[in-house]
Amino acid sequence: METRYNHKEIEEKWLKNWDEQKDFKPAGKGPHFSIVIPPPNVTGALHLGHALNNTIQDILVRYNRKLGKNTLWIPGTDHAGIATQAVVEKRLMQEEKKTRHDLGREELVKRIWKWKDEYETRITNQLKLIGSSCDWDRQRFTLDPICAKAVRHAFFNLFKKGLIYRGKRLVNWDTHLHTAVADDEIYHETVKGHFWTFKYPLADGSGYIPVATTRPETILGDTAVAVHPEDERYKKFIGKTLLVPFVNREIPVIADEILVDKEFGTGSVKVTPAHDPNDYTTGLRHKLPMINILNEDGTLNENAGEFKGLKGEKARAAVVEGLEKLDLLIKVEDHEMQIGKSDRSKTVIEPYLSDQWFVKMDMLAERAMQAVESGEVKFTPARYAKNYLNWLGEKRDWCISRQLWWGHQIPIWHLNNEELIINNEELKGVLDKCFANRSDVHYYKSENGEWLVCSLEEDLREDSIEGLKLERDPDVLDTWFSSALWPHSTMGWPGKTEDLKDFYPTSVLVTGRDIISLWVARMVVFSQENMAQIPFSDVYINPTILDGLGRRMSKSHGNGVDPLDIIEKYGADSLRFVMCSICTENQDARLPVKKEKLEDGREINISEKFELGRNFGNKLWNAARFLKPHITDMGHEKSCKSLNLENPDSDNLEDKWILSRLNTVIKETQKALANYRFSEYASLVYHFVWDDLCSRYLEIKKGEISKDSSALLSHSLYTALDLLHPIMPFITEELNAILFPNSQRLILREWPSANENLINAEIEKQFEDIFAIVEAVRSVRGRYSIAPSQKIAAIVRSSANLESCRNMIKDLSGLSEFDFGENLSNPAFSASAVIPSGEVFVPLEGILDKEKETLRLKKEIEKAESFIISLNKKLSNENFVKNAPASVIDGERQKLATQRDIVEKSLAMLKELEQ
Repeated sequence: METRYNHKEIEEKWLKNWDEQKDFKPAGKGPHFSIVIPPPNVTGALHLGHALNNTIQDILVRYNRKLGKNTLWIPGTDHAGIATQAVVEKRLMQEEKKTRHDLGREELVKRIWKWKDEYETRITNQLKLIGSSCDWDRQRFTLDPICAKAVRHAFFNLFKKGLIYRGKRLVNWDTHLHTAVADDEIYHETVKGHFWTFKYPLADGSGYIPVATTRPETILGDTAVAVHPEDERYKKFIGKTLLVPFVNREIPVIADEILVDKEFGTGSVKVTPAHDPNDYTTGLRHKLPMINILNEDGTLNENAGEFKGLKGEKARAAVVEGLEKLDLLIKVEDHEMQIGKSDRSKTVIEPYLSDQWFVKMDMLAERAMQAVESGEVKFTPARYAKNYLNWLGEKRDWCISRQLWWGHQIPIWHLNNEELIINNEELKGVLDKCFANRSDVHYYKSENGEWLVCSLEEDLREDSIEGLKLERDPDVLDTWFSSALWPHSTMGWPGKTEDLKDFYPTSVLVTGRDIISLWVARMVVFSQENMAQIPFSDVYINPTILDGLGRRMSKSHGNGVDPLDIIEKYGADSLRFVMCSICTENQDARLPVKKEKLEDGREINISEKFELGRNFGNKLWNAARFLKPHITDMGHEKSCKSLNLENPDSDNLEDKWILSRLNTVIKETQKALANYRFSEYASLVYHFVWDDLCSRYLEIKKGEISKDSSALLSHSLYTALDLLHPIMPFITEELNAILFPNSQRLILREWPSANENLINAEIEKQFEDIFAIVEAVRSVRGRYSIAPSQKIAAIVRSSANLESCRNMIKDLSGLSEFDFGENLSNPAFSASAVIPSGEVFVPLEGILDKEKETLRLKKEIEKAESFIISLNKKLSNENFVKNAPASVIDGERQKLATQRDIVEKSLAMLKELEQ
């Protein structure tokens, strides 16, 4: 057995072995357990969030596989329409100085497919390196033929039911990408702007109404000014008309108590229905005209008159200048405001009136809400059900069209009636005749009088109707439309496949909180609609990873950590262990990040927190090396038989304790995993292996490992490898092969069952007391630099009966004398430590020179306090904090915390000596 664990060789070895043996395919005899991967976008490499998400999924998959369930994990990737097209367009401009229109639709889509093939392969390899035990033969892509067929069927069914419609509505418009985007794909920034107050002149020339706005350029699209019906200042103006500056359009003064707060600002509000969400709903209430003043690229159009062609700040400045020239500007005030920006292009979002496709959500949303309200679908942590219900509760129609070229092109054909003008009755007759007895084609007249034809699977030709021309709708579907079908489309719906029969609905969804509305809610909606059942019963929301300063990891912050860098440096098992251990209820996991320069000159971000996982793996490896001779002498099967686990005959207290701890941990890990308490699971197996087995039990036994002890160690380690395998599959599989070469591989070996007869809470409590005393004595040795070899005395004031373990405590603590009792007094000049069951005292007379130790501590405090003054001075220097790298500032803060800790502990020791 190698002296050091070589993670690179062993990870490569077992990835190959599992693949060759087809271990990731469903093979269990029990009930099904299935998961579909949240498909990563094919926009680039995976990040640490993906590593966490897939580690959690893999833990569940490996655990349920070991429970004997018929386990399936379907992998795949998402075409990520707007995100992927934006990345490829950006590269196209950087490398070739071309836009998508220079290439044309067909050529751009070819380029994106090439990108997809490259990055999908990269993502798949990354997932494999993490150890994801997916059935790779079932890998799907949201634009592949199987998923595309599902999209066509889902769209057709909704269209036929009248749940998909086309209409002119106000949407969020990305002026850079020239497409609509969802509310959830926008982020907001606080910026410094202004309030411009200007005179809105009455059409009859008798005066004006003062109006304030943050966007003066939108005056050109105003169709009303609203006032509160009870505002005495403006009651007399209601029903009169105003003149829109520059374009001289007459608009009414309307009364609206919903839009207007009479106590805010001027108490009057300009209404621009085509360019503001609140104004849009006001326009609908009052049946106002909706005048669009923007082109798709954000420039002002012909409705803006003399300002046509201007954009953004230039348009704003020109309108303000014009108001000044007309003597209409009253005042300008500084004002901070929130502006929405596109998450993809980072440009300002414009509210924009355009023709789009929508899904009617009222009925669909209500049904999906009931699934959570009834407990049919459960969220962990439970508080995230509120996010889901709040979003669906708005029942807003879903804009599903995007003005892109990459994605599922909408399967709608518009009937061009320009060449042959016939009335609607005749036109319907033509359609009826052409598509008679065609259940796979449906058509209806839209709200603007246009006939729309939807085909289930066949792409219609331009000349499908004699004498008329069919034109395919150029828009593509929102990415989340195909993603919403993911649980059942990946299993072959709309076909009635064996996978759907055996594995649907899936068991659990593991995902992030950011996409509860975008994805989770919509999957429930579509599964209920298409499958008449929920897509999963449980939703586990994994934590969000932040850096040490509490910031999200991002390129702009320069704090992102590449999981492959962590695997290279620490190993996949170390990555996985830390990912599991940070999955707490808190939901925000902090990982301090620092820069590290590699031999090849590259600079990467790492987190020293992964040392924890590597150290644990090394501890396990070294313990196995130490135990190997004792285990292989007998072999695991003989060892277990000699133990007679149903009725163990060992009289050793420590043997009964380790058996009790082992079975308690088996029981508790199952409970933790069943309830998605991953941090607790990691902690249970870590402390059992590190503390109970490798530290405490081995320390007690290392003097002599008898035949019985060898058997017990063999059984404990054998079982511990099973418990640890879902988190750290590589090292556990390797150690199992080395230590128990004749046993089944861990990936398929049955999960251990807890033996309740061996669990003894009283013995476990007794050993908690023992180790608390031992650690307390050792902490005193450390505080006062007393050598481990020097025999000392200890007194424990406690009600616990420690007689049966007196010798064990003395041996482990290096004591010459040991006494305990409930009413013992503390000796003079002694160190003390609090333990759960009482207090430990260590007499220091004859061991320490009280005066010298007091002087040493005072010097230590003086030195640390001087250092604290220096560090505080540096950190209060604005220039240093402003200009120094974040890692340097963080390092100084850590130094300050260390020095404060030294002062605090030294003062406590000083106080102890003075008693």
